[in-house]
Amino acid sequence: MDNELKLLIGKDEKIIYAGKPNKKCFIFESIFNPLLPFALIWGIIDFGFIGASFSSKDEHIGFFLVPFMLLHLMPVWIYLGGALLSFRRYQNTNYIITDKAIYASGGVFSKHYNSKPFAELSHVDLHRGIFDQWFGVGDVITTSAQANPVTRNGRTTSTNAGISIDSISNYIEVYNIVKKLQQDVYTDVMYPNDLRPRENHGYNTKYRG
Repeated sequence: MDNELKLLIGKDEKIIYAGKPNKKCFIFESIFNPLLPFALIWGIIDFGFIGASFSSKDEHIGFFLVPFMLLHLMPVWIYLGGALLSFRRYQNTNYIITDKAIYASGGVFSKHYNSKPFAELSHVDLHRGIFDQWFGVGDVITTSAQANPVTRNGRTTSTNAGISIDSISNYIEVYNIVKKLQQDVYTDVMYPNDLRPRENHGYNTKYRG
C-alpha cells in the first residue's frame, strides 16, 4: 500500500480495498498500445530516408538530413519513451477504496494523487480488453455525476470522467464493492432516508406527458 496515498484518507474512513494493477497486463498494454502501428510505420519510412541519404553520392546530404530526420522521428521517441517508462508508471500506480471514496496514484517522474467521493459518482462500469481477458484481469471504470474542470494544452474543458481502477485480478469483487457503495452513498445524497416516504404512489402510474 502506498503510504503517501494512505495519508489522504480521512480518519473516519475505513479501508475496504487496496491494490495495484497486474504487472504483466499493465506493461503489455503500455507496449502494445494503439500508437505502436503508427510509430512502426513512421520509423520504417524515416529510417529508409536516412539510409538512402547515406547511400547517395553526395555525402554531405546525409549530415544535413540526419538531424532533421531524428527530430522528425518524434512520434517514435514518444512511443519508445512510454514503453520504456511503463515499469516506472506501474510502480507509482496504486488504488485504495474506502467506505466513502476511491483514491488513486500515478505518474512517471512526478506522482499525482486523485480522489473521488462516492457521492459524486453516478455510474460504475466493468471493462475487459484483449489483454485483460488474456491475463484474467479487468477494469472498473467510474463516471462522475458532475463535470470537473480539466486543463489541456492551455485550454480548460470539463469532463465527467471518474477514477478508473485498471488491470486488477479481483475485478468482479471490486466492481461489486464500488457499485454497492456508489448506489448507497449516491442515492442517500440525492434522496436522504429521512425524506423518503414509506409508500411511493407514483411508481406504477402511467406517464401522461
